[in-house]
Amino acid sequence: VTLSLQTGAQNNAKVAVLGASGGIGQPLSLLLKNSPLVSRLSLYDIAHTPGVAADLSHIETRASVKGFLGPEQLPECLKGCDVVVIPAGVPRKPGMTRDDLFNTNASIVATLTSACAKHCPEAMICIISNPVNSTIPITSEVFKKHGVYNPKRIFGVTTLDIVRANTFVAELKGLDPARVSVPVIGGHAGKTIIPLISQCTPKVDFPQDQLEKLTGRIQEAGTEVVKAKAGAGSATLSMAYAGARFVFSLVDAMNGKEGVIECAFVKSEETESPYFSTPLLLGKNGIEKNLGIGKISPFEEKMVAEAMSELKASIKKGEEFAKNFK
Repeated sequence: VTLSLQTGAQNNAKVAVLGASGGIGQPLSLLLKNSPLVSRLSLYDIAHTPGVAADLSHIETRASVKGFLGPEQLPECLKGCDVVVIPAGVPRKPGMTRDDLFNTNASIVATLTSACAKHCPEAMICIISNPVNSTIPITSEVFKKHGVYNPKRIFGVTTLDIVRANTFVAELKGLDPARVSVPVIGGHAGKTIIPLISQCTPKVDFPQDQLEKLTGRIQEAGTEVVKAKAGAGSATLSMAYAGARFVFSLVDAMNGKEGVIECAFVKSEETESPYFSTPLLLGKNGIEKNLGIGKISPFEEKMVAEAMSELKASIKKGEEFAKNFK
């Protein structure tokens, strides 16, 4: 019986993308439309969604696509959704930190997640909008306000950090990046991004100076793209790829696939920080089990210790914002 239920559920994920017309939203929506796991794709934004939806709807895959425009259409967009992905907000320009986006993006995330809490309280919520270290605490507080908070279903998507770590390690070692897996823990900004090269599979070794340079590159990879785009935005294509990878893992796990593990920034008891990213075993109800930090090197331990004050400050900032948000 369970088996038939599983296969029945297999390809019927209803997914909403909030901010679907933006730099991340469009390529993310394309990747989701291309997947056999998705049966319904609901695209929301404050501009251009009818066009984006019309365009994607012509692709020869089974997901039905519908566009929703403006706040009055948001409730209908969210009804019955299993997964909601939120890339909405403004990107960084050269010289900006992710925290510089706070004032604009905090309000956008609070507004959108408030609609989620009302219209799809059971859905998995995947937040891409930066600063993730603050937008996840905001989402949690909004869900608490509506009395529907479930920490197992709210995820800060840090997958791009893992994707970058895998790519950079593979480049340095001449490996196929598809075969490299580096857990990245902590948060999703600067020195809160902590790649655990000591836990990489396959096992890799770097001299300390190269390890420090590699770690720094992973931490500042977003800024590398912001600089290269020279004012035309931040990482959109690689972020769309990483967002889709996370959603597909989540949907696989919701469909009963065993052993699906992804890192994400979530409510956590693993450290003194109330939110922290670690490898998570995903399941039908979101987080099945937090797999924790595991055994790490002294260099990595030092990075965890040094990330704490920035992480806690960003979290507090998000929580304070949500408490005063009307």
